[in-house]
Amino acid sequence: MKHNKKGDCETESKKIAVLFPGIGYTCDKPLLYYTGKLCREKGYKVVPVPYGNFPKNVKGDASKMKQAFLSAADQAEEILKETEWTACEEIVFVGKSIGTAAAAGYAKNHSLSVRNILFTPLEETFHYTIDEGIAFHGTSDPWADTDEIRTACEKQDIPLFLTEHANHSLETGNVETDIKILQDTIERVRRFIMRQE
Repeated sequence: MKHNKKGDCETESKKIAVLFPGIGYTCDKPLLYYTGKLCREKGYKVVPVPYGNFPKNVKGDASKMKQAFLSAADQAEEILKETEWTACEEIVFVGKSIGTAAAAGYAKNHSLSVRNILFTPLEETFHYTIDEGIAFHGTSDPWADTDEIRTACEKQDIPLFLTEHANHSLETGNVETDIKILQDTIERVRRFIMRQE
């Protein structure tokens, strides 16, 4: 097999999963790590988008949030510029926090038909139309209001899985509880990927 360009579907799997991390939630943290591992098991070529260099103290600052989003979007364009999307039969975008907005914006800008996994999406994510997806949100998430996320998901017919008392990492602080949350979340992701909803 000839060496393949980054993200190219032509000579490898016809399925690609792109991981769009959050500001501090990188691709080696549990939700993205295990989703990436699961996608590989199911025959997807997994492409992480390891952007960074965000402004500090973004939370609650609309100007810095916009700056962070634009930075993530620009970096995603550069990292994915060689991807041959037309060769891909199935595209899954896995976003975390600001990565959900960056993924949605990228899909729109490139007119891609994408299945979306939205981990703790921000309200800005839903400024875009999400073709197909599932969303996960913790009711103690300080980055996004539960009612607004619920309403946004309902408007776009996106199944939303709420985790009571969980924060922006879908964690509660109790190790056993958090492992169970992760297990349940990854099982729902597996069913979505396998179209067993």
